[in-house]
Amino acid sequence: MAAAASAPEAPLSMAVDRSMSDTRMAPERVHEIVLHEDPVDKSRETGQPSILTTGLTLIAVGVALFLVWQTVSSLLIVFAGVLFAAFLDAAARALAPVLPLSRAWRLTLVLLLLSAISGFGLAWGAGKLPEQTRLLLKVMDTQVDILQEHLLSYGVDLLGPEWGRDFAQWLFANQGRFLSHAHFLLGGASSLLTGMLVVLFLGILFGFDPTSHRESLVTLVRPSYRARARAVMDEMGSVMRLWFVGQLIRIILMTACVWLALYLIGLPGPFVLGLQAGLSNFIPYLGPIIAAIPIALVAMPLGASLLVWAVVVYSIIQSIEGYVIGPLIQRKAVETPPAWTLVAIVLLGALFGVMGIALAMPLVAIGRVAIIRFYVEDYLSEDLEPATNKRE
Repeated sequence: MAAAASAPEAPLSMAVDRSMSDTRMAPERVHEIVLHEDPVDKSRETGQPSILTTGLTLIAVGVALFLVWQTVSSLLIVFAGVLFAAFLDAAARALAPVLPLSRAWRLTLVLLLLSAISGFGLAWGAGKLPEQTRLLLKVMDTQVDILQEHLLSYGVDLLGPEWGRDFAQWLFANQGRFLSHAHFLLGGASSLLTGMLVVLFLGILFGFDPTSHRESLVTLVRPSYRARARAVMDEMGSVMRLWFVGQLIRIILMTACVWLALYLIGLPGPFVLGLQAGLSNFIPYLGPIIAAIPIALVAMPLGASLLVWAVVVYSIIQSIEGYVIGPLIQRKAVETPPAWTLVAIVLLGALFGVMGIALAMPLVAIGRVAIIRFYVEDYLSEDLEPATNKRE
């Protein structure tokens, strides 16, 4: 009987023990389920940033953009220094097969050659440029007289009766006006000289030690991505070298051709007109049109035949340079569609003035490299080579 009575008690005690064990394990199971279904851990496992991280990133980007906007003029000067360093590096690389010297000695030789060429140009231009400038001002003054006479026949007084049509009288008649012009010119000249010196010294410092300056920026990237960032920055440097050397070649060719052509047809001040036509190549599409205006103004009062000759000769030279020589020189450096380049020139010119216009083309070139490499290829994981081959 005792054995029979104890038999039903055994299952009952086992059930009570199991229920107590389940009761003790309940908090632990709940804690385990909560940890397993924690959304924070899910975001960590999937690699998605949290809301706090996204907010801090947006704030940091906004602050960085604000600082860039406030210091954009200085940043453009720094970028001009980087461009000059790229030119020095290209010149040193070109001398490597000829002179078996170290890179520092080749850069020193390049700087000495540039200093000698600049000194010779200043010494030669000091005697030529003032004379040609005076001739151009006299011719333009004559053209203003002719224009004023035509407008007076329609009852329009261009310059007004109190100033007349003499530029010298307009400039020096009023001492207050003269002092204001002098102050403006001196301030502009000092700012330009300061900017040129900063660009010069930055270019020299960057040119003599480009690796350490590049690595100082690469260290800001996470270690697993530094090799990629280093390769993209090297590609940007190559683009800047090709663009600057190509622009320098185009300026020299355009200046020489226009100078010779205008000298042969007998136009006054051919070197000044040729120089401004060559420098206008820094502004694609708009620059050549602007450079044609002084040539037409100088040739206009000298007769219709000389005006036609000057416009036709300049148009032919500019067409050959713009459609044949320029694309051959810059085809490896800048592959941006012309419309986007023109949009960048207009926007940067409206925002940042002359510096924005002058540096729009190289900024577009390296910006294109950054967008393609970092955004399209790395973020979107899209390879553009098949599309390029199909287009070709």
